[in-house]
Amino acid sequence: MATYKLTLAYDGTKFCGWQSQPGQRTVQATLEAAWHELTGEQLRMTATSRTDSGVHAHGQVVGFETTSEIPAANVLTGLNAKLPEDVLVVSVEDAPKDFHATYDAIGKRYRYQIHNDRRRPLFDRSYVWHVPQPLDVEAMHRAGQALVGKHDFASFQSVGSERESTVRTIFAVDAHRGRGGDASQVSIEVEGDGFLYNMVRVIVGTLLDVGAGRKPESWVAEVLAATDRRAAGQTAPPEGLFLLYVNF
Repeated sequence: MATYKLTLAYDGTKFCGWQSQPGQRTVQATLEAAWHELTGEQLRMTATSRTDSGVHAHGQVVGFETTSEIPAANVLTGLNAKLPEDVLVVSVEDAPKDFHATYDAIGKRYRYQIHNDRRRPLFDRSYVWHVPQPLDVEAMHRAGQALVGKHDFASFQSVGSERESTVRTIFAVDAHRGRGGDASQVSIEVEGDGFLYNMVRVIVGTLLDVGAGRKPESWVAEVLAATDRRAAGQTAPPEGLFLLYVNF
């Protein structure tokens, strides 16, 4: 048996998330079908992040064991030949037999992209949240620092996926304007050891209330202390969210 670690990128626009669901187009089912077509082997693949419908990835990590004897170097070429145009295997590595893409991960970083302009986006409309009102991005960045550290993030968890613990450690929250030299582009990046259901999107929606001037910077700390989802801002839409990379 061989164990492989795949780094995967995908455009989540036409996917109902990572996890297989009956009758739905998902990244997991698409990848497993491509593997079956390549090798004749049916297996289950495990990913670090179960991204939601419409969410994208630059660096999703997938692990699996196989009886196939295809060298890792050839797996990349073979899978990419079978995959649709909105999924790409970025790299394939041999991994230890006990490698687990979910449990071995020690951190993940996400980026959320906002198009902050009165004019709606055209070509990037599936990859940004259009927010027409002016945003104070520096205030958003300062407010986000209240979330750095080990805290109970119950206020930032959407209903639908209860966890044994809502305590997580956030390593960084960075908000900045002008990615790629475009002043209308606002990026919020969040890195942590793990995330609750919709946690990054709720963080973004909460910081947006600060940036738009509806709430003071100190409010984010109050939301965190409340441990109540009703205290936080809206859940940002999925299309602006990207999984950037996973640390092991």
